[in-house]
Amino acid sequence: MSLKQLRDEGGLSIEKVASLTGVSRAMISKIERAECSATATVLNKLSVGLGVLLPTLFGPASYSAPRLGLRNPVSSRRDQPVWQDPKSGYRRRTLTPATSTHILQLSDSHLPAGAQVMIDNSISRAGFQQQIWMLQGQMELRFGNDHCVLKAGDCIALTLNRPTTFHSCGKTPAHYLVATIHDSCAGSAGAPRSRTGRTAERHPPARQP
Repeated sequence: MSLKQLRDEGGLSIEKVASLTGVSRAMISKIERAECSATATVLNKLSVGLGVLLPTLFGPASYSAPRLGLRNPVSSRRDQPVWQDPKSGYRRRTLTPATSTHILQLSDSHLPAGAQVMIDNSISRAGFQQQIWMLQGQMELRFGNDHCVLKAGDCIALTLNRPTTFHSCGKTPAHYLVATIHDSCAGSAGAPRSRTGRTAERHPPARQP
């Protein structure tokens, strides 16, 4: 789903998005017109400011793929959107089907050896919970005054509510799986969500059209 689609769905002006996210109006306009490739830092500001999971910003503009229309949608490998940070080389492939109403979203991530990405989660009004499972390489995580180093096979659970730095500190690229959920949904795993990641309202069957 594009940023313009998210704005239209939420009835938000560019000025309002800029106010919510801390991203300039000029940058938002350039992103919507595909005149620039946003960095991981900018995309994270948009994600937390708009209250959507980051993979939502990488979703397709069209939801017409046959297997996405199923009751239990399937995301084919060739249809999984891939995004690369032009600054760090960080690459993220969204695994969760675009039409899934599940609150959990999975991403396959690669960070080149020696590269690092800093995410300023402190601007978020509601944090995100993540679990990161290292598949290959090593990665140092710094959050506030704390830090740890993950090696292949390690898994860490995080609440992203403060600035966090991801540093691929090994000799080979860091390859890891990321599971993300919005904090506000952690206690209501059965609640369906819209494409923007917001919890959808439940209605009794008798009231449905």
